Amino acid sequence: MLNKITSNPKQIFLLDCLGALLSATLLGVVLPSFQPIFGMPHKVLYGLAALACLFAIYSFWNYRWFKENWQLYLRGIAIMNLLYCGLTAALVIYFRQELTKWGLLYFLQEMVVIMVVVMIEFKRVQQGFVPLSLKRY
Repeated sequence: MLNKITSNPKQIFLLDCLGALLSATLLGVVLPSFQPIFGMPHKVLYGLAALACLFAIYSFWNYRWFKENWQLYLRGIAIMNLLYCGLTAALVIYFRQELTKWGLLYFLQEMVVIMVVVMIEFKRVQQGFVPLSLKRY
């Protein structure tokens, strides 16, 4: 099933959108409700949730209005996801004293899942890339 989804670049945008919505819900609703269990400050959780919402909008837009030059847009969300992971890692390091083992576990697993998606996105971009010299006019 994952092969079927990842072979179609349009579906990768949908997968990314749904993942970003799940992250936004967890970061913006669930984790703040149980903040003492996870330890990350509310402001940080809401900020990460807002970023996830922006990523969801970007991915949904690209899913809904899919274009021929999709590689550029898929590369864009892959890079944004990488930057998000870097930001998350920096926040985990910065707030390491406040984070509980559950908070650390949550953020580490989120970064692992996102990195798997990033690898799928970059792989699909490379597979779909056709140099200008090979395009038929």
